Amino acid sequence: MKALPFSLFIMLMSMGAAHAACYVDYKAKQDDPLRLLYGVAQINGECSIAAATAEISARLAAAGWQLLDVLDTFDETGLEERRASAGENYLRY
Repeated sequence: MKALPFSLFIMLMSMGAAHAACYVDYKAKQDDPLRLLYGVAQINGECSIAAATAEISARLAAAGWQLLDVLDTFDETGLEERRASAGENYLRY
């Protein structure tokens, strides 16, 4: 009977991990005149660079930006160290 509580514990822990917040830092640009942007965004879907690229690319395009690169994915523990670098683009898109 000890296996059942342990299995329940594992299931609950994996559910929590699936709903953990996911963030990315990225680079984008606009042309004519050339403008470069570094930002941080929260991702709602799968927390992978591939999924984040599709999600943030669409958001940026709607605002007239072209995504150049998703640098990294991270959880809330990586937010504060990126806040100053992102400036006004911290959680903007």
